Amino acid sequence: MKKISLPYLLILVLGAIWASSRAQQTSITTPVKLYSPDHRLEIQVYQKADAQQHRALYYRVYFKNQPVILESLMELEMDNNLSERAMALKVDTHQRWFENLSVSAVDTFSTNTSWVPVAGERHQLPDHYNSAVIKMVKDDNPIYTLDLEVRAYDEGAAFRFRFPENAKGTYYNITAEHTEFSLPEGSRAWVARWAQAPYELLPLKDWPDESERPLTIQLPDGTFAALAEGQMTDYARTKFRLSPDKPNTILTSMFGGAELISPFVTPWRVIMVADRAGDLIEHNYLLPTLNPISPIKDVSWIKPGKIMRVMNLTTADAKANIDFAVQQHLQYVLFDAKWYGQVFSFSSDATKVAIPDFNLPEIIRYGTQNGIGIWLYVNQQALLAQSDSLFSIYHKWGVKGVKFGFVQVGSHRWSTWTEKAIRQAADNQLMVNIHDDWRPTGEQRTWPNLMTAEGIRGNEEMPDATHNTVVPFTRYLAGPADYTICYFDKRIKTTHAHQLALAAVYYSPVQTLFWYDSPSRFKNEPELEFWRAIPTTWDDTKVIDGAPGKFIITARRKNAEWFIGAITNNDSRSLNISFSFLPKGITYDATIYSDDPNVATATHVRLQHLLVNQGSVLKANLLASGGEAIHLIPANNK
Repeated sequence: MKKISLPYLLILVLGAIWASSRAQQTSITTPVKLYSPDHRLEIQVYQKADAQQHRALYYRVYFKNQPVILESLMELEMDNNLSERAMALKVDTHQRWFENLSVSAVDTFSTNTSWVPVAGERHQLPDHYNSAVIKMVKDDNPIYTLDLEVRAYDEGAAFRFRFPENAKGTYYNITAEHTEFSLPEGSRAWVARWAQAPYELLPLKDWPDESERPLTIQLPDGTFAALAEGQMTDYARTKFRLSPDKPNTILTSMFGGAELISPFVTPWRVIMVADRAGDLIEHNYLLPTLNPISPIKDVSWIKPGKIMRVMNLTTADAKANIDFAVQQHLQYVLFDAKWYGQVFSFSSDATKVAIPDFNLPEIIRYGTQNGIGIWLYVNQQALLAQSDSLFSIYHKWGVKGVKFGFVQVGSHRWSTWTEKAIRQAADNQLMVNIHDDWRPTGEQRTWPNLMTAEGIRGNEEMPDATHNTVVPFTRYLAGPADYTICYFDKRIKTTHAHQLALAAVYYSPVQTLFWYDSPSRFKNEPELEFWRAIPTTWDDTKVIDGAPGKFIITARRKNAEWFIGAITNNDSRSLNISFSFLPKGITYDATIYSDDPNVATATHVRLQHLLVNQGSVLKANLLASGGEAIHLIPANNK
């Protein structure tokens, strides 16, 4: 990063701090004001004393000069009385660690670069921000220093605390975090009580419980915001709860404490802001951008693709699924729980098949011969007991990926364990899918072998269409999600065109299709050519229109082809799909897959061909819980 002049960066720090030398200490009585590169977003940081003259850090966020975050506290609660060694080093054990911090310097930076993900929703991602690092020292014990790093992106604001290496005060015990997000009155939030919970749009009062992150918020002026967590890899997970005494205020709610050794950083606290809800989705690269670059030099083994689960664990069924995967242009098959025995028992050995008539070496050989990779499910008990050697064995077998099952989440211990397990998989060239309640915080930039994760109420639980229109604006802001899309299962609560469109609306580099299905249910449905053609990673992504809980229209491009998914909630809806995002002067052959009860197939999906260009608008009449999928190919390529 390049250090630049203050006028260029538009950081305004008024008062004695700029006249002081680095050795001189003061407080920030007038805000440090940091602007995004497009000048639409502003974050202010300052200190304020209470009646007892205890100083505290506060911040505010504005978007287009309107308040998004009102005055809000930034604070960690710490108790460094960890051990006799800590006592011998005279470590400060005061709980309100932030109340006597003085500022020694403010460093300013600007970065304008980009990066290319191994797998992503667009080919190239911007990393453009203005930054301030506010360096502080404790008045009562100057061996302790703290940096507050603040960034202003066009996509939102982010901040975190950095604790520099300190040989005399190595150990830090963070017992709680009291970061606040005070919002304008009338704001409402899409609340999910756990990672696989349904969503409710609630005012900022009387929540029944904590809410998962990211937390998408509808502000009263029509602006959208999302509170998120970035790079939560050596810390305890932080959800959100309401302040008991401050109206319209959300607090971080840490899952226990975090015991750390300097140097370390806390996770990023992120406030995404956008004019429209779809912009939050288009800007969801902010979380991986806040994570470190990958140490993996050779990524040729990381191959995105489509996957299906083998329902019956026999050699014959496995080969039938591999044949079906070839026919449907899938790249992988997954063998789920119990192939190695009771998954919740430490006595089960995940290097040995424990069921009859399941010849895994022969299945892997057959898959390799047919260009289909094998993924294996492994529960956390086996991962804990065997991962130091398990992954190297799988690599020798020719396994391509591992699905982690029932991982424990939230605490500092399990957060660092998960990070270690992803790294161990990468060391053995294995891709990873983490299931159950875990959600990513941008780790896929550092570990691009982390292909997807659950942490979503998907088709394992068969949610309704309204839920399906909420999750793109909420869960998918955290990163790829394994929704486990189905097609033939009779428990589906949507139309078939709705399920078909989900493969374009939902992003997952390893996209699960046919979750509860089997090859025997396939009756040559013509519309499944859409799934055969669709990729799982993209060169560009655009949210044409949408509103959480109502509908969404998403367009994604790979090379010269576009794939569009439109879904509605439980209500029927007429949508105008504009093709204004297409390049000028090119005509496309559009294949449209829509619900039609008059089509004489079990799935009732109609196929239609049209020619469209940049000026075209298609009226889509969606049935209740319905959808529409569209595949665009340049006409001169046909």
